[in-house]
Amino acid sequence: MAMEHTVKAFDEDITRLRGLIAEMGGLSQLSVAEAIQALETGDQELAQGVIDRDKQIDALEGEVDKLAVRVIALRAPMADDLREVIAALKVAGVVERMGDYAKNISRRIGKIQGREKFEPLTLIPAMGAVAVEMVHDVLDAFAARDAERAKEIIARDAKVDAFYDSIFRNLVTHMVESPATVSTAAQLLFVARNIERIADHACNVAEQVYFAATGDYLADEDEGASDAESKLDTDG
Repeated sequence: MAMEHTVKAFDEDITRLRGLIAEMGGLSQLSVAEAIQALETGDQELAQGVIDRDKQIDALEGEVDKLAVRVIALRAPMADDLREVIAALKVAGVVERMGDYAKNISRRIGKIQGREKFEPLTLIPAMGAVAVEMVHDVLDAFAARDAERAKEIIARDAKVDAFYDSIFRNLVTHMVESPATVSTAAQLLFVARNIERIADHACNVAEQVYFAATGDYLADEDEGASDAESKLDTDG
């Protein structure tokens, strides 16, 4: 009887953990989508809504952390169950970071001038649409513990990287040919980099989905951004 009670309590905790991550994920996904929309339209009110929502995402991550630690301490889960808790803990951290990137993008909306002159302002939303779709699909894969779908999402990252390379070259050309555009081009470069990192983080979630479902790690083919690149990840 005590064992049944323990198992039921553990199942309830896991259900709660999944629910918190689903709520977090939904908010982060919305923030990423709205940040891209605000970029495209120049809607600063929408951008401010993304910035304000970040506190809610952070609070949910705190709840996930506390619950995961409690589950490990009180339930002493083993094997598959422990893997589930560890994956949830890692996913929460990654999803919170996605919200941070959306916030970073939103903070730059008011600093972009002469938007009709910039071809990257058509390329960046297209890049963002791929990243938003990756975030949506990876959260679905997490809920379903779908390892194969997780692998497929990771394969899409190459498309986002190709967008980023094209946008980078385009923006550098603008800077060289028209020095007056340097400030806006720099803002857009930061935005593109943040979108690229959102897609990378969707891949990180996919890796955790695969791990939680199979117990195996996907081969890490990309050792991550260089130190110089990582400086672009901040909002500074």
